[in-house]
Amino acid sequence: MTAYFDHAATTPLRPEARAAWLEAVDVVGNASSVHGPGQRARRLLEQAREEVAATLDCDPVEVVFTSGGTESINLAVKGLWWARRAGSDGIVLPDGEHHATMDAVEWLRTAEGAGVTAVPLAETGAIPVHAFAAALPGAALATAMIANNEVGTVSDAPALAAAAAAEAVPLHIDAVGAAGTIDVRFATWRGAGRAAAGLVALSVSGHKIGAPVGTGAVVVSRHAALSPLLHGGGQQRGLRSGTQDVAGAAAFAAALSAAERGREAEAARLTGLRRRLVDGLRAAIPQAELLGDPDRRLPGNVHVHFPGAAGETLLFLLDQADVAVSTGSACQAGVAEPSHVVRALGRDERAARSVLRFTMGRTSTADEVDRLLAVLPGAYARAVAAGSR
Repeated sequence: MTAYFDHAATTPLRPEARAAWLEAVDVVGNASSVHGPGQRARRLLEQAREEVAATLDCDPVEVVFTSGGTESINLAVKGLWWARRAGSDGIVLPDGEHHATMDAVEWLRTAEGAGVTAVPLAETGAIPVHAFAAALPGAALATAMIANNEVGTVSDAPALAAAAAAEAVPLHIDAVGAAGTIDVRFATWRGAGRAAAGLVALSVSGHKIGAPVGTGAVVVSRHAALSPLLHGGGQQRGLRSGTQDVAGAAAFAAALSAAERGREAEAARLTGLRRRLVDGLRAAIPQAELLGDPDRRLPGNVHVHFPGAAGETLLFLLDQADVAVSTGSACQAGVAEPSHVVRALGRDERAARSVLRFTMGRTSTADEVDRLLAVLPGAYARAVAAGSR
């Protein structure tokens, strides 16, 4: 059986999500129909919305179900841009964001003339609050990834939200890598900021927490001005038109609730596995360097620089040993290019091509960690030798 260390790319389906999906998929009826079957579907849908809202600390009406993190991010970023106040045309974009955000902002820059203000990351991968705040005055919107999807560093969400509120700038938070793993609190993070500014949107994804691929949500403040990507039936406050996926919403809500119920205990367990892996790496490969914040990071994330070894070579050698890892975001891992996140940490291109990301989740075990540690030193030696040739 494969030792799986790529839970940040996708994680196994939770039994609670499977059961909720199977139960809901047998309900026949469009949730927008007014007849009995339609209203039964509607009740299931709204129950899921209430369950997600309770977990994410928001009002049910603020939950907009989507097809996943990429759509949620695009709806938030583009929607905030299109609804921006007159005279503002800048977007505050920290370095090292996910490509769903980077590419959406780049599209707005090239297609619609948006200005972009970059915010350099700290060496740990955190978004510096002072630099973020300094970039905000006059901006149309800001966006920030709270848990970096590659190096795992967790930034200060309440402080970033407070900075945006102080400058009356709408803020979108990418919580795709955070939800179900750390405490994600929309209303708490938002604080007492202005109704249409500060934290107004937050994106989450289903398959990162054990829901089916193709599920997710974006929380949109009831006070926010945001234009839709899709037009049609006016569902979900008009922010996402189209027939709603009742079974997907039910499965997503079940997975999110299950992740939240066990979050603290699971975080402690994964932190123990992370320490086991880091300690074993340092003992077996002293040259290996942990990137990201050593403490303020996702509990199951270990992101390592392996000097002299190409990350893709290491990945291939480990895959031959039936150990699955990644060189970075799954959205970009199929492309042989240096990690833009590692470059954002101030490292050179050679270092950015010599990293591996090990991410653990609900099904990870100490035996898997030990299997990885048993094969990794030999794989590293072979990768260094291949590089030297």
